Amino acid sequence: MVRVKARGNETVEQMLRRLKKMCEKEGLNRDIKRNSYYEKPSERKRRRQRKSQRRGPEE
Repeated sequence: MVRVKARGNETVEQMLRRLKKMCEKEGLNRDIKRNSYYEKPSERKRRRQRKSQRRGPEE
């Protein structure tokens, strides 16, 4: 869970900016987008295969 504590005389906008950066670093935005709609297991498998093909063989 991401938490943001106020630093000194920090404004709300600055805290919100820090919160967004922390969420992005944790990958929460990606998870929310992925879970916002249902993906069939066959589509999930196909997406993972395409992703592994793009990486290429690891040596």
